[in-house]
Amino acid sequence: MTESRGVRHRGHKAPSPAPPLTGAETTPRDEKKELGPHEGQSKPQQTGFAPADLLKTEYLVHVVGLTYTLLSFWTRFYKIGHANSVVWDEAHFGKFGSHYLKREFYFDVHPPLGKMLVGLAGLLAGYDGSFEFKSGEDYTDEVPYVAMRMMLASFGAAMVPLGWYTAVELGMSQWAAHIVALMVLLDVGWLCISRFILLDSMLLFFTVLTVFCMTKFHNQRTRSFSFPWWFWLTSTGISIGCVSSVKMIGLFVTALVGLFTIEDLWEKFGDVSISVQDQLKHWTARVICLIFIPILVFMASFKVHFMILTNSGPGDAQMSSLFQAGLDGNEFADSPLEIAFGSRVTLKNVGYGGGLLHSHAHPYPDGSAQQQITCYHHKDHNNEWDILPRWEEPPYDPEGPIRFLQDGDVIRLQHPPTTRFLHSHRIPAPITKLHHEVSGYGNTTIGDVHDYWAVEVVDDLQRGSRAAVLKEGNIHALTTRLRFRHQVIGCYLRAANVNLPQWGWKQVEVTCDPENNPKDRHTYWNVEMHRNERLPPGDIEFYHSPFLVDFWHLNVAMMTSNNALVPDPDKEDILASKPTDWPFLHLGLRMNGWGDNTTKFYLVGNPIVWWGSSISLGLALAVLGVYLLRWQRKYVDMTDGEWTHFLYVGKVALFGWALHYFPFLIMGRVTYLHHYLPTLYFAVLMFGHVLDHLVFSSRRLPLAVKATVFGVIASAVVGTFWWFKGVAFGIDGPIGEHWGLLWRKSWNIYTQ
Repeated sequence: MTESRGVRHRGHKAPSPAPPLTGAETTPRDEKKELGPHEGQSKPQQTGFAPADLLKTEYLVHVVGLTYTLLSFWTRFYKIGHANSVVWDEAHFGKFGSHYLKREFYFDVHPPLGKMLVGLAGLLAGYDGSFEFKSGEDYTDEVPYVAMRMMLASFGAAMVPLGWYTAVELGMSQWAAHIVALMVLLDVGWLCISRFILLDSMLLFFTVLTVFCMTKFHNQRTRSFSFPWWFWLTSTGISIGCVSSVKMIGLFVTALVGLFTIEDLWEKFGDVSISVQDQLKHWTARVICLIFIPILVFMASFKVHFMILTNSGPGDAQMSSLFQAGLDGNEFADSPLEIAFGSRVTLKNVGYGGGLLHSHAHPYPDGSAQQQITCYHHKDHNNEWDILPRWEEPPYDPEGPIRFLQDGDVIRLQHPPTTRFLHSHRIPAPITKLHHEVSGYGNTTIGDVHDYWAVEVVDDLQRGSRAAVLKEGNIHALTTRLRFRHQVIGCYLRAANVNLPQWGWKQVEVTCDPENNPKDRHTYWNVEMHRNERLPPGDIEFYHSPFLVDFWHLNVAMMTSNNALVPDPDKEDILASKPTDWPFLHLGLRMNGWGDNTTKFYLVGNPIVWWGSSISLGLALAVLGVYLLRWQRKYVDMTDGEWTHFLYVGKVALFGWALHYFPFLIMGRVTYLHHYLPTLYFAVLMFGHVLDHLVFSSRRLPLAVKATVFGVIASAVVGTFWWFKGVAFGIDGPIGEHWGLLWRKSWNIYTQ
């Protein structure tokens, strides 16, 4: 697009806008002439700077950044210990921190890095891990909850200077960068979520850090393979690894970096001035720094997790039996090695995320109406089964010769708490209709041939193949993997992480699969707990579980459990919300009790920040559409460099927002308002970008108009923050005495 088209460039006679603050965007013109055709297409230099002016600008950037940092720490630390009780999910994450201090293995749906940092905060604060973190319970004097909250709030405080510097690196004018920083500083939603013992402050920090590192790397694009280029590329990879190690939704910002990288490499691929050797170097650098390094960081967090949690704890059952045997205080390693008739056992499904074969005194609502058989991930006596011979054989004699369990034996499995036998018949399973139902049937005197299960050895994790096990003969606890084939129907006992409805307590469905698939791990089982007073204990040195197996097993279990967090149609969750409720603050979230004597916290955003940023997303698309229409009509509104910069910042904000928001629309799991908080950051960047483009960098608007717009918006952000600050700092006394907070009728601030 050039002036030769006969269309005058918009605003050529108007004053130039204020320059962006970054040194990367103030490259002297003579240097830009030497760049390749795709290397220098950032926002062009508007006015020249002398070297002294550049130093002064950099100095002012850091002075402002320091000022915002101090203000951020004040907002995050002010009255942080005012509520001396367990607030919202402190009941979960404080408890996880306690497990690290006691080195007890636990299970959670999130990766371990954030919770390890909670444990580290407790360790540094002098906490001993003895508090139970019951919801709403008052903290005792032995719990340094204020110090722990302050350490974790530091992550939320660091968001603010990162927001400022990111806006600077994106080439926004100083006014737009101030608006972005003020919004991050004064949003009461971000403020409230950062002041408690939660993971969200760390998730937000690493999300913002990843975007910052990505923009810093982008601004080094004219200095390929220099030290700063490598530093910021590597820092981006480390940040990706950290954000993904706090919560799995960190993969959303990972996708943003991935799209940015693909576009960057595609443009370089089309640049014939870059040699093939340099093309390969670019690809290799991205693979190492943006794939291998994040994976190593992610895996390292799990390695440290396993190294710390060496004691048996409440999450043992989610892991493989071999892993549990290696935990201190676990009795599995002392259990008898060889299985015999008369042994009392628990059976662990070997499929990733598999639980323990379980039954309870509740019938199926349909089908046979016999007793339910499920898989359960928590240990109790309802997981226990006795191995008994067939009905026509002599009953088990505890005084007779020991008969060891071997491949091909046909057994009955009796559930001691209810005396029912594991049973199957040609009735469709409750959920997986192509499989047969598995139920509990009969008692010590009543049963039939549908209680018979043939034992088939698959292999052994220590001894090797099936042939090696058959050569020795006996089946071992923990290590031998088995399949149970129904003697009459020929189907195989299976549990594949399909959750039953509420009538089945959302436990895993157990079925009998008519298809014989020898490679289906969900039909594999091993004996976990084993009690038999007639047999000697095993040897702990016999058991070992490799890290990679444990790492994969835990991640699959995490994903399986997370997918099971679906809304219960039989119960109303007053805290839950839909993604469509978030952008315009249709609902808030009460974070604790709402009694008159309770300090109350309400998770809701600053309306100016949320509504303004949401509107800016649609406005940005409308502006883009207008430019495309004008471009088609051969109007020239921007230079090539300005257009490239306009699209670059818009893509970072819009794709970042979309990648963090739209996945929640298709998720089946229950969602809450705090899930939108990382998404909001990209909407705020878009607000700053649109405002900068239409107002602060406009060649047509006079300085007085720009200053007025800035003043009005900044005052609105500050004013609404001050009006709603109580929802983050804590509201004391009857809520009815605090008027003026109901800006939307759908908010449940005043209703009981």
